[in-house]
Amino acid sequence: MDSLVLVYDADCPFCADFVALTRLRQSVGKVDLVNARQGGPVVDAVRAAGYDLNTGMVLNYQGNFYHGAECLHMLALLSAQSDGFNRTLAWLFRSQLFCRCAYPLLRTGRRIVLAIKGMEKLN
Repeated sequence: MDSLVLVYDADCPFCADFVALTRLRQSVGKVDLVNARQGGPVVDAVRAAGYDLNTGMVLNYQGNFYHGAECLHMLALLSAQSDGFNRTLAWLFRSQLFCRCAYPLLRTGRRIVLAIKGMEKLN
């Protein structure tokens, strides 16, 4: 299997919990998790490619970038289905239409939680 790189806001409870619960390593193998708040060359490359990390996580898998709803969809397709949560997640987010409809709500929830926690947007 090809490794994947996921750039996300590790300080966001939604993002961090989602990434932890999907159990990507069980199904994909090598996974590089990159905290967008820490910056670095991977984050710089994602931004240079034109992706806004304030509007969604970015997945690089097999040389392709997936952002926001597309990223969520791909993560659902790739996640291990070893428990009820992951089977439900995969079932819900395998639909690209559902992802496109649900993602704005998830992003709004993230903004609200970050505001309550007094956290700034990603630089």
